[in-house]
Amino acid sequence: MELKKNPKADLTRNSGLYFVIGLVAVLALTWVAFEWKTYDDDNNFDYTMNVEDTLDEEVPMTEQIKTPPPPPPPAAPEIIEIVEDEEEVEETVIESTETSQEEEVIEVADVEVEEVEEDLDIPFAVIEDVPIFPGCENEKDKRACFNEMMQKHISKNFRYPEIAQEMGVQGRVNIMFVIQKDGSIGNVRMRGPDKNLEAEAARIIEKLPKMTPGKQRGRAVRVPFSIPITFKLQ
Repeated sequence: MELKKNPKADLTRNSGLYFVIGLVAVLALTWVAFEWKTYDDDNNFDYTMNVEDTLDEEVPMTEQIKTPPPPPPPAAPEIIEIVEDEEEVEETVIESTETSQEEEVIEVADVEVEEVEEDLDIPFAVIEDVPIFPGCENEKDKRACFNEMMQKHISKNFRYPEIAQEMGVQGRVNIMFVIQKDGSIGNVRMRGPDKNLEAEAARIIEKLPKMTPGKQRGRAVRVPFSIPITFKLQ
């Protein structure tokens, strides 16, 4: 015999309804909790605004501008009195400086003015009368003869320094000197790549003979002259 269950005794029959009712109740409690407001009983709130009193600030005092005093009035013009010229003025008599025929004229002797000779340096290229190298006295072109004799003198007395040869030193030495007013050689200066070459060039120039000095307007003057000496290893 099959057993049958009483529908009234089934507890799960209305479970869906109970779930909905419980869910609504929970939502209602949650809404009430969020909307619930409370107020303090202290009603002694001070509604006055905290405004600072700006009248206590220091107001800067305006500086008093002193105006300069007015300029003094212009002085009154002096009153010029016109006085009649009654006083007598003595006239100054200027005597003539011209001599009369009766006075004797003293003759003054001629004053000799000594000419001061100035030491002038006239370059060899522009001097009127070039210095005369010994042996060029009878040549017409003494300037060309001077240059030719200078080259011969250098070739004759040329000697390559041994120490410069060992070191392999070579180059050009520019040498300058002055032919003095007495024909001697002075003020020798040189510039080259090595001291040994410079010393040899100076030795050659110091062996130059005494010359006839150069002249400008008939007066003996100093004549600067420069010439290069080339030292070249073969």
